[in-house]
Amino acid sequence: MPVVLKNIFRFIILVLVQVLVLNNIQFLGYINPYIYILFILSLPVRTPRWASLLLAFVLGLTIDIFANTPGMHASAAVLIAFLRNGVIKLFITIDEGNNPTPSFYTFSVATYVKYVVTLVIIHHATLFFLEAFSFAHFWLMLFKIILSSAVTILLILGIQSLNKK
Repeated sequence: MPVVLKNIFRFIILVLVQVLVLNNIQFLGYINPYIYILFILSLPVRTPRWASLLLAFVLGLTIDIFANTPGMHASAAVLIAFLRNGVIKLFITIDEGNNPTPSFYTFSVATYVKYVVTLVIIHHATLFFLEAFSFAHFWLMLFKIILSSAVTILLILGIQSLNKK
């Protein structure tokens, strides 16, 4: 299947799962998994930055429309799309002419886990601090960021482990 069709399918499925299932689940009031960011994490490495930013904005705005959160998901999604190439370069060197899609198979397992953990924590910290727009309850926010990030990371790694080579 061509990469473009795969990404369109991934976009639709992740938005539907996020909107119809995960937005309606709140574990203990603190844990909100945000699986939609898997779309941004799974874009091919050499995707132009402008395309990544545009896709992240559209994705975040779509989630914002359904979640009634004015621009918060769009902001967090655009931030991780902007930082994504830098994080990839931090953990791995990509050969010239090679355009892998980040996964356990193209990166090593340890590298992929570091990549996912870094961007998920940045996303969740941005999202929850924009939501609170205050540092008044810093420790509660930190607790919420850690728990939500852990659940999101486990879901993303679980989904990626089901993918074939």
